[in-house]
Amino acid sequence: NVFSKNRDFVPDEKTAIKIAEAIWLPIYGDDIYTQRPFKAKLVNSNVWVVEGTMAKNMAGGVAYIEIRKKDCKVLKVTHGK
Repeated sequence: NVFSKNRDFVPDEKTAIKIAEAIWLPIYGDDIYTQRPFKAKLVNSNVWVVEGTMAKNMAGGVAYIEIRKKDCKVLKVTHGK
């Protein structure tokens, strides 16, 4: 059953990255795509951490987001400076 209470809303890296992009785009604009590839890792089996990649000639930091796996709640959104 796709509506099972035990089903995670953010089951994998690909989904976490797509959610991150959808949240970052209105905040940071198209420039966010200069930080590809985005990297996602699961922390403590319950929070996806997604970050951009800083290019060698890029100054500043990268976009960062924490998304809870079970319900897709966004816990934190930042961008390094």
